[in-house]
Amino acid sequence: MNILVTGGAGFIGCNFIGYWMDRHLGDRVICVDKLTYAGRMENLGDVLSRRNFRFVKADICDSRAMKGLFREERPEIVVNFAAESHVDRSIEDPSVFLKSNILGTSVLMDCCRKSGARFHQVSTDEVYGDLPLSEGNPFTEESPIRPSSPYAASKASADFLALSYHRTYGLPVTITRCSNNYGPCQYPEKLIPLTISHALRDEEIPIYGDGKNVRDWIHVLDHCRAIEMVLMHGKIGEIYNVGGNSEISNVEIVRKILHVLGKPENLISYVKDRPGHDRRYAMDSGKIQNQLGWKAEIPFERGLRETVEWYRKYFQG
Repeated sequence: MNILVTGGAGFIGCNFIGYWMDRHLGDRVICVDKLTYAGRMENLGDVLSRRNFRFVKADICDSRAMKGLFREERPEIVVNFAAESHVDRSIEDPSVFLKSNILGTSVLMDCCRKSGARFHQVSTDEVYGDLPLSEGNPFTEESPIRPSSPYAASKASADFLALSYHRTYGLPVTITRCSNNYGPCQYPEKLIPLTISHALRDEEIPIYGDGKNVRDWIHVLDHCRAIEMVLMHGKIGEIYNVGGNSEISNVEIVRKILHVLGKPENLISYVKDRPGHDRRYAMDSGKIQNQLGWKAEIPFERGLRETVEWYRKYFQG
């Protein structure tokens, strides 16, 4: 099978490619990435030398380039990781997010529609908005869509667009909405790699507001397994929530990392909260567990320690 992975040089994409190629030895993987600041060739590691792998530097918004690639490679499945994903950056300049996350998705789906390929959209729990800290049931696939940031709104728009292509054109579409990922190869602008990188340099670690914002964390490899499960056994036209069942506040995460590294907590620096900062995310993964048999397997404490050790080994400052 030919599988096209967009955004494959980014954090989750590169982990997915490595995971897929190790488990599906007969498949050919074509990776498309624009190689912006968060996408790096180094993330792809030894897959670059494998005969059944091809890397293409291209922008998914470039309709001509995508049409040519689809004609040449004839992918049977497209997994779309390509997205601008940093909330702060979306607040500063929403236009980049609207272009990549919405227009880029539509270009890919138009190519799929004409070629007969299946399309899988990798989405986020942020499309649901937030929950109160002390109450509120976790998000299900039926929860209202209430995005708080331009980033979340752009991802929600892409989800709706994908579902509309399924209904209008019969495009075979599936969607996964995942909670916060952590693990190796994440660009150090997100909380966990940012904290590790600052702590390794003994620099102040900024925490927005009171630091009590809660996120549900999942190891990136558990996320990759969930996508694999949906691609192989998921029902076309369905959405699957993917959560790690590991709710923890931002300040607790930072303290745990400092403890692993043997660094003092006085490195923590509370800074002005960002606009529209969601208080709590929590995901109900009952659907994917009950229907497909998936569940998160990597305990957060172990996964976090392994992630810290990866950055200690590979982070160059």
